[in-house]
This record gives sequence, C-alpha cells and structure tokens, in this order.
Amino acid sequence: MDDRSLLDIIRPLCGEETCSDDCAVFSLPCATLVTSTDMLHESSDFPPGMTDWQIGWMSVAVTISDIAAMGAEPKQIVIAIGLDDENRLERIVKGAHACCRKYGAVYAGGDLDAHNELTIVSTGTGVILDGEPVRRRGAMPGDLICVTGRLGRAIPGLTGDRRFWNDLCEPQPRVSEGIAARLAGATAMMDISDGLAISLYDIARESGVGMDISEELIPLPEGVERELALDAALYGGGDFELLFFMPEVNFEKLEDIESPVTSIGRAGSIPGIRMDGNILPKKGYLHHW
Repeated sequence: MDDRSLLDIIRPLCGEETCSDDCAVFSLPCATLVTSTDMLHESSDFPPGMTDWQIGWMSVAVTISDIAAMGAEPKQIVIAIGLDDENRLERIVKGAHACCRKYGAVYAGGDLDAHNELTIVSTGTGVILDGEPVRRRGAMPGDLICVTGRLGRAIPGLTGDRRFWNDLCEPQPRVSEGIAARLAGATAMMDISDGLAISLYDIARESGVGMDISEELIPLPEGVERELALDAALYGGGDFELLFFMPEVNFEKLEDIESPVTSIGRAGSIPGIRMDGNILPKKGYLHHW
C-alpha cells in the first residue's frame, strides 16, 4: 500500500476536501489561511552527501512549496526536530532559517527531541488577502496544462550528475509563480514533488477531467540524455515545480512570471491521462508499506 492509498482510509473520517489539497484551508473574515505539514526522515528523504544546512533548507522548502501550490504567501514555519546527534542542530537550523528568510516566512519555533534517526517535521502557514486559494478540484475541459521551470533535474542529481546536486538538495519553491498563477486565473494547482505523471492523476481525480499532453512540450534540463530526463520528469519527483491549469485566454497574463511557464497540453472531457495519444502510466515517487 502507498501513501495515496492510505488517504482513502482517512477520507471517510475527515472528508474529501481535507484530504484533497496540498494544504488545509481556514477562511477568516479578513483573509484565508493555509497550512501544511511534512515529515522527513534521513533514510528516505536526505540523500547521503547532503549537508546539515541543506537538510534544514529542504525541510522548510517542501512545506513552503505546498503553500506556494495554493497561491499563498508563506508567513510562519515551526519545526519539530528529532535529533540523532545534538551537534547537527545548529547547521540544520541555519539552513531552515535561510530558506524561511528567502521566502519571507518567520521561523517561529517548534520542538526538539532525541531520536534514533534524524526526523524533521515542518509545519507552515500562509495567507491570501486578495482571493481564494487554488485547489486541485477546479480544472475544466479546455484548460491549458502548464508547468513552471524545467522538470527532471532532481533525479540526475540523485544519480550522480553533480551539475544537478543543488537542484536536488536545495529546492526552490515557486512562491511568486504560484501567486501569479492564482491572480491570472488558475483553476487547479499543485506542486510536482512526486513527478509529473502522478500529479496529473491527482488533479484528474479531484477535478474529474481527462488530459492530453505532448512529450515534446515537456521542458527538460539541458545536457541530460532525453530519455533519462523524460523518465525523471514524469516519474522521478523532487523538482518542486508547479503544475497548474487555466483557460487559454488567461495564459498571456503570465508573461512577467519569474520562472518560465510552459503549456504541455490540455484538459478534456474524455477520462484518462494520455501522452501523445497513449495512456500515461500512473506512477511516481510514493512511500510504500
């Protein structure tokens, strides 16, 4: 069983909406708050060779990426750290603080404990003052399917290509891009932390649409053999770019977005996810039990 299958156990208890988005949403009279939490373990999430500073950075970045995927502005991060060695704490916290500072969030405390494996739980809160968050459930037939940046960078870094090591260890959440996409009329959005293919299936499930994408339109890193880069982009994960949907008439509003945006296909009414007419396998980075 994988982590997405485990959500099906929780859905009847917590409700579909609670289990369907990157963040929980709290509507207040003056604003909308979004909050997300992530648990990372050294054995499964921190590749050998990462510095403790990078571990701190990544622990915050994955949570800020969830906030960005709602089109929100990150405000506060709290971190619970289960330490296997107290000598690692200062460097981890410095990396976490640097990530918070870059994206305008406050490192607001947390908890410290001893643990037999380094384990970090990061919880973040973001705010939207001028609208509603972009959920996964709003994609409509005819919408363009868009991605930010270049996909498939993290896996080459994981498999030994030093050019992409920092892409793997120091992900850059697309905060300004998420806000810009929301303001431009994005109908559905999430980050691509687990690979493009499984993310498309996640949106399709919540929005009830089919999708057709083109392989040649997927933006890939330069200098990597295309087949390897494509496999990494579709199924590898770790890129933390954004996947979002919007009406074609709104696409030109993204001209000034900080990271390049590419339209790779279109949502439709025929069920299924297809690439160049063939069914795209439903797979990606998953935790298994």
